[in-house]
Amino acid sequence: MKLYTSLKYWKVILQLLIIVVCLATLPQLTKAQSGPPTTSYTVTDTEQTRCYDNTNEISCPQSGEAIYGQDAQYNGVQPSYVDNGTVTDLNTRLMWQKTPGDKATLAEAVEVTDTLDIDTATATITSATPPTMPYRVNLPLIIGGPEDDSNASGEFNLFAPLRSTTTYLMDNDGAVVYTWASDYGPGNSVYLLENGNLLRTGNTRSGSFEAGGAGGIVQEIAPDGTVVWEFEYVSDQVRLHHDIEPLPNGNVLMIAWERRTEAEAIAAGRNPSLMRDGEIWPDHIIEVNSTIGAIVWEWHVWDHLIQDFDPTKENYGIVIDHPELVDLNFSSGGLPGDPDWNHTNSIDYDAELDQILLSVRSFSEIWVIDHSTTSAEAAGHAGGNSGKGGDLLYRWGNPKAYDAGTAADQMLFVQHDAQWIPSGYPGEGNILVFNNGTGRSSGNYSSVDEVIPPVDASGNYTLTAGSAYGPAEPIWMYRADNPTDFYANRISGAQRLSNGNTLICDGPNGTFFEVTPENDVVWTYDYEGEVFRVTRYASDYPGLPD
Repeated sequence: MKLYTSLKYWKVILQLLIIVVCLATLPQLTKAQSGPPTTSYTVTDTEQTRCYDNTNEISCPQSGEAIYGQDAQYNGVQPSYVDNGTVTDLNTRLMWQKTPGDKATLAEAVEVTDTLDIDTATATITSATPPTMPYRVNLPLIIGGPEDDSNASGEFNLFAPLRSTTTYLMDNDGAVVYTWASDYGPGNSVYLLENGNLLRTGNTRSGSFEAGGAGGIVQEIAPDGTVVWEFEYVSDQVRLHHDIEPLPNGNVLMIAWERRTEAEAIAAGRNPSLMRDGEIWPDHIIEVNSTIGAIVWEWHVWDHLIQDFDPTKENYGIVIDHPELVDLNFSSGGLPGDPDWNHTNSIDYDAELDQILLSVRSFSEIWVIDHSTTSAEAAGHAGGNSGKGGDLLYRWGNPKAYDAGTAADQMLFVQHDAQWIPSGYPGEGNILVFNNGTGRSSGNYSSVDEVIPPVDASGNYTLTAGSAYGPAEPIWMYRADNPTDFYANRISGAQRLSNGNTLICDGPNGTFFEVTPENDVVWTYDYEGEVFRVTRYASDYPGLPD
């Protein structure tokens, strides 16, 4: 009897406790059932780096300005994944099903995402919506294995998608054979060094320069992911952007902006009506010694100006008489008065001539400068192998930029990726450039142009006074049979291969293709995401990973 009474007592106590718990949670249950369920999870960064108005890409607005607060102005959590049988997104905890069997190409991987059937019993996601690009760029790791021996040509393609922190080395069959992870999206170029390390630009998303190609840091990354060295060059006064160039001595050339105030610009002869944002960002080039992490040489556009607007300034002169100087009031290839005045987007180096080649997008020109100078000589107009200091040795593409022609004489249109064709390759010593083609009088279309610069063995360039630099036209050009069928309005690049073919990157579409000298397409690959540039390495390149 006592045992029964005791059990009955505890049963009542237990029932009362259950009622209390239910009453305590009833408001929460009622609230949860009164509307859609809410879930809190980490949003992975989209790696967007550009800002836009309703129709065009713009410099990112400042706080308080219209359309401030765009995706590119927020630095979120970077993508991170782990292979634990399935593949888990370490930020959102979403899980992706791996495809069994043989390795798939990236294009096949994207196709697979459209048909995934995820088992909800394992607490993973079920959705008819395929993953967005931040997920897709990691799919080669998810679906493929470490190697693919079917690469018949033995050549490899290096690229860093603009919306990813991963760099890929892919064979010509579309199989990813190696990847490098980074804490940064690209800013924008990458190179595979002969020692097997990756030399990579990074977008720090810091500093006050907001424009296409923004970077801020350069890193050398070992095959195991270790950062061997890094150089950060970003502040409210300077910022790296677009491209770098490794030198034979181990140093690295880098492109950077520097900020000049409205007062400085007007004092140098800038037309005040062109000071749209109250400042200007002329480019400069620095050479960094990676061993000591210091700048050992530099060249500044600002040291080589001419203008015909303000006769009270020392640099006032007749522009056409000084093609070696840069007209401070020239504006083309963008919005008038855009502070990103030059927008230099590529840099190359010729060791034999000891010269530097620049692609200056906003001028629709390529420039050559002397690297044999000291920094002091580079700031002046004498010295170096050329005897001209840091003045321009050669410029081509838009003679209107130095009053030596009209719009009808323009050959380049907001181009990218100017590079000398290497010694031993068909066309050696010529200049290859991706001509984006925005603003052509015959309609917008892209081409790859090869030009023969008028240079002698000593590195001197021929020019008839009062005229434009030659040549009159490219010696070779690739364009589509119907020209307007091929149009990449920004980024993009081209590379001459040892067999005489040319590798082309349609950057906005992420399409890589190889063409013969006769313009026949013999290889193509669609990444389906924005890529600044792709570089091919032959099978005997010493830096290829094991």
